[in-house]
Amino acid sequence: MDIMFFKNKILTPGQLKRLAEHKYSSESISILDRILQPWWNWLVGQVPIWVAPNLITMVGLFINIITTLILVWYSPDAQTEAPRWTYVLCALGLFAYQSLDAIDGKQARRTGSSSPLGELFDHGCDSVSTVFVAVSACISVQLGAYPSWMFFQCFCALTLFYCAHWQAYVSGTVKFGRVDVTEAQVTIVIIHLISAVFGPEIWSWKIPYIGVPCSQGVATIFLIAFFQIFLEFCHIFWTGGVGKNGSTVAGTSVLSPIIPLSLVVVPAFIICHKSTELVYENHPVLYIMAFGLVAAKVTNRLVVAHMTRNEMDYLDTSLFGPTMLFLNQYFNFFIREYVVLWICLVWVLLDLLRYSYQVCHEICDHMRIKLFSITPVTNPVAANKNGTAPSLSNNRQARTRRHYH
Repeated sequence: MDIMFFKNKILTPGQLKRLAEHKYSSESISILDRILQPWWNWLVGQVPIWVAPNLITMVGLFINIITTLILVWYSPDAQTEAPRWTYVLCALGLFAYQSLDAIDGKQARRTGSSSPLGELFDHGCDSVSTVFVAVSACISVQLGAYPSWMFFQCFCALTLFYCAHWQAYVSGTVKFGRVDVTEAQVTIVIIHLISAVFGPEIWSWKIPYIGVPCSQGVATIFLIAFFQIFLEFCHIFWTGGVGKNGSTVAGTSVLSPIIPLSLVVVPAFIICHKSTELVYENHPVLYIMAFGLVAAKVTNRLVVAHMTRNEMDYLDTSLFGPTMLFLNQYFNFFIREYVVLWICLVWVLLDLLRYSYQVCHEICDHMRIKLFSITPVTNPVAANKNGTAPSLSNNRQARTRRHYH
């Protein structure tokens, strides 16, 4: 079915052809992934065979977003104490998202419905979830009292998620370290529960002999972990890619993806510090969400570039949002920055939804599949032999993602 108001195609026939040929490659040495495998294996067994993997992913993301927004409602400045139950709810929401995100790939293999669309949809949901998880963690430890710490904490998380797909664009393989996304999510679940049991004021206590608040101590630990993971990414970039002459999978420079990322992070930093109304300091959660969704959109473009082995565009329509903020500051318009920030958020959200819908629609049309419904393969073993479903025996790929063979 054609959608008339989406006249311009996002993916070319060549990109769709290469995407259909895409084969997922991953390496994981995550500690908690191995420990949680029995729980995930049991959980996927409780899911009806007719449930589409993408539907599982979407339900998990929806739960994570709703529980985080409830917390945001009570603490929009990331320093007001929210009711204890909101922290419990956020912990449960994140755990539910993590669990459902871990079994969508298992459900795809179980039903013989694996496809490149599943991998793309999974990563797209993860890019959005990263924004809400980072915001909820900052609210839980009341990091809004230290705006600079909150800024760097959130943008480090967004940058690392982007870098994870950057290295996949370079090496052709998604790699998970010993301490990676699962460990980070479980840690944040624990943080929420601590805030629920002892109250968020516990994070304002001073660490003995150091004299800094516990919230800054937690932020420092995360920043050290971010820096260590970033160094591992840099090593991959330095050694070169799998393309010709050490280029990316698309044959482009391994450093080229830094440009789209810079067009998000640099304006966010400049607008924050040049604001005469202190728009970030007064509305940190709104600010992070607006720029976080821009980062999510740019990351999605990088994932598509990787899977289609295509050069990534540097400019993006989502950047119109930050541009409005910048121009409003530069020309000192009469419109309040807070109002422009809301306009920016709405624009970016609609642009991200439009892009995601259209890309999924084009892939579904090309591959003749549906996004949220499947026809399960009754005999997955036979399907494996015929090449329609991936094997369950590959331990490297036993984590969460869908694999197309």
